[in-house]
Amino acid sequence: MFESACLPRFAATGILAAFLSLGTGGAAKALYDVEPSEIPGRPGSIIRIWPLEGGGPGMGGMGNSFRILYRSTDPSGRPIPVSGAIYIPNGPAPAGGRNIIAWAHPTSGVMPPCAPSLMPDVGGMMWNLPNMITQGYIVVATDYPGLGTDGIHPYLIGESEARSVLDSVRAAREMPNTGASNRFAVWGHSQGGHAALYTGEVAARYAPDLKLVGVAAAAPATYLVELFDADEATSQDLVAMSVLSWTRLENVPITSVVEPQAMSAFEATARDCIESVSEFEKIERDESPLKSGQFLKMDPAKAEPWKGIMVHNSPGQAPAGAPVFIAQGTADTTVRPEITKRFGEALCAQGVRVSFVPLPGVTHTFAARDSAGAALNWMNDRFRGAPAPSSCER
Repeated sequence: MFESACLPRFAATGILAAFLSLGTGGAAKALYDVEPSEIPGRPGSIIRIWPLEGGGPGMGGMGNSFRILYRSTDPSGRPIPVSGAIYIPNGPAPAGGRNIIAWAHPTSGVMPPCAPSLMPDVGGMMWNLPNMITQGYIVVATDYPGLGTDGIHPYLIGESEARSVLDSVRAAREMPNTGASNRFAVWGHSQGGHAALYTGEVAARYAPDLKLVGVAAAAPATYLVELFDADEATSQDLVAMSVLSWTRLENVPITSVVEPQAMSAFEATARDCIESVSEFEKIERDESPLKSGQFLKMDPAKAEPWKGIMVHNSPGQAPAGAPVFIAQGTADTTVRPEITKRFGEALCAQGVRVSFVPLPGVTHTFAARDSAGAALNWMNDRFRGAPAPSSCER
């Protein structure tokens, strides 16, 4: 169904003063430690601001970087703290304010230490950040709930991801002296592509105060049942992380799901963090015992409540909310190209303007890197109000 796609200095002192006044325990208090009394409040309001040592990859002196702790809500509406990072260009904001790009990160793990903002350069996984900053965008990057902050990370739970993304944009607007507008685009890879798609579906309902101009996704997780079936043979790390997260969410004993002889390898794999390309090598070592045989007692894609979780959290069941950009590597064995293509075709059938960019020979790891330039150009056009192109057949 797709045709071929063509593809003056920032007031840092004001931010630091705000950070010192907002931090209830001062500079000595760790960002990620949250008292129960600090959690209630307006979604997107800031609990604490903290300097991000080292800034972002390739940032140099182009802007100011901070860790943030902000308020959000879980899918049931309960207030929760979420951590993240924000990058703000130098100089005065333009008339109308600075537009925002919300980055939704790929799978980094499901345990609190796996938060990208814990890494000085956000793990080097945010491709094209310098260009986004030099072009005047504020870039805000949520960690998602349960990463950085305590609690259960709801892995691939769409509503949870979307709320944390949307409230990170609100947090960028809440920060003093950012000059942020209410206009934003969301850009994500893998799990982050899933989060980006759900952000589009949830935005108008959850955050009507914000204006979403476009949704960009590289190798997004879409039809979870099919992806889970495919990944059982090739990506035990992602299967293990899903099982660990979902058993905790459902309060199901892990022993009822994982074979006893595989428990040690399962725990090592499921609790790994993926913060850089080199981390994939460690993941490969930890998951190798799982490849020697079946490590689950049943097929979650065919058993409840796991199948229901996958079906309920597959995007495309609500309006997309904005034009969509999808990039997909043809050599991806984690998110299969044919599954992504079918998802894009379904969006076309709904009347969505979809720009589909195939990446010949590109694997899952590098889908965001190799599409970052095209994605930024596409987002630039959405911000300036150009009509969205479409790869959908007429």
